Amino acid sequence: MSAAAVPAVPDRALAVWCPDWPVVAVGADPDTAAAVVVKNVIVACSFAARADGVRRGQRTRDAQRLAPGLVLYARDEAAEARAFEPVLAVLAEYTPRFEVVRPGLAALPLDAPARYFGGEDLVVRGIRDRIGELGVGAGVGVADGVFAAALAARSDTRVVPGRTAEFLAPFPTSVLELPELVEPLGRLGVPTLGRLAGLPADAVAGRFGADGVAAHRLARGLDARPPAPLRQGPDLSVEAVFDPPADGSERIVFAAKALADELHTVLAQAGVAGVRVAVEIHGAAGAGAEPEVSYRLWRHEGLLSSTAVAERVRWQLSGWQTTLQGKQESGLEAGADHGITRLRLIPDHLIPARGVQPGLWGADEAPDRIARAAERLQAMYGPDAVTLPAGRGGRTPLDQGVRTPYGDLPPDPAEAAPWPAALPAPAPADVPRSPRPAEVADRDGVPVTVSGRLRVSAPPAELVLPGTRERLRILAWAGPWPLTERWWEPAAAVRQARFQVVTDDGRAWLLAVRDGAWLVEAVYD
Repeated sequence: MSAAAVPAVPDRALAVWCPDWPVVAVGADPDTAAAVVVKNVIVACSFAARADGVRRGQRTRDAQRLAPGLVLYARDEAAEARAFEPVLAVLAEYTPRFEVVRPGLAALPLDAPARYFGGEDLVVRGIRDRIGELGVGAGVGVADGVFAAALAARSDTRVVPGRTAEFLAPFPTSVLELPELVEPLGRLGVPTLGRLAGLPADAVAGRFGADGVAAHRLARGLDARPPAPLRQGPDLSVEAVFDPPADGSERIVFAAKALADELHTVLAQAGVAGVRVAVEIHGAAGAGAEPEVSYRLWRHEGLLSSTAVAERVRWQLSGWQTTLQGKQESGLEAGADHGITRLRLIPDHLIPARGVQPGLWGADEAPDRIARAAERLQAMYGPDAVTLPAGRGGRTPLDQGVRTPYGDLPPDPAEAAPWPAALPAPAPADVPRSPRPAEVADRDGVPVTVSGRLRVSAPPAELVLPGTRERLRILAWAGPWPLTERWWEPAAAVRQARFQVVTDDGRAWLLAVRDGAWLVEAVYD
């Protein structure tokens, strides 16, 4: 094999990993069984919760059966970014070229800092000690490449140069975080990265495509993409200038979404992709002071949508403003103006774009045409002219859905907090804007009633829809389930009982009894 055919070993990387960071960021007691929840699914849990059997991906009810005292928190990604800012400040002491994979995990190229500070040992020891002074539990890992370094940080390990593939071999393929790839690999008897690395590269490419190629390279201790950076050509960065300076984060995040769309267009026209994207935020300078600048690298690899880029701008802005407020309160920057004057997105580490396989009859162009049409309508008639359904927190089907303007960020994850007595999946297909009146009778035609103790006067046998006078025979029913909302405000309290019924026309109905009246809340397919 010629030297040119030998795969290049990735540069040495150092990763800092803070375990259970979503739980830490919400201020949970480390000795308490606690978990962070998004849409009734556990996304992170404390060590005490794991000792009781709680795991990521579990449904909330399953986790609570394992740990009855489990304390649940809604995820707050802005708080995660703010709390991670002191850790990033430590990395900035060693190099400005660190990158944030996500709040709780960051990495930096190690070669230059090691040369400047006297070797890998001193850099690792210095970063570990400085983070320890913050009172933050973190693992520091070193390996060839960011992927392996992040795994090494879980066990606070330094991998010998050139031995990264050997280190990765025992890890399960689930660490790739590619469920659509991991599941078929498991069925094919490939449970670990070592087994994946042993497969022929062309066979993996033919069976699994681009994702398979990237996973195979990672399993072999290489970069996900071949190291073929382009020489820097024309400036491909995009920026927005705010005059007067912007004070609210929403204006900046909205501009970030438009900039990210523009950046994707610029990169596509140049035929390149960025492994990382740098977010540069300039603050207004106070009297006699230099303007503050926040610079962060976020891992991209062409996978971040415009909304995801805007969300990272929100995280960075939140953490940076918290740091500036701390300086102002300590008197270091008294009287400084922290409005934002400029936002810049800079693609970093450009590589040739590999492209995607076009669909039959140009199907892949349809989303672009839809996006352009939606944006034209919004420009003509306002942002609410085109909306999309999105999920949010709530107990009733009407509360669990909201329409958001096309292109806007989804609802705040904090709204997806655990909702006791919320309607479980599957979601109904037809949810009216307001519940429709109905009548329910027994087999003798007598109206069915529900007492305050949830006793049903007789089995429901007939459903009548007054608007249409449609009479449907009830084949099966379940309930009642009580639901009380706003009990702390007697004037606004809502008390009702829910039923699910199946009628002879094949439809299923979600019914409610409120103040003695029957209502149709939703209809299932």
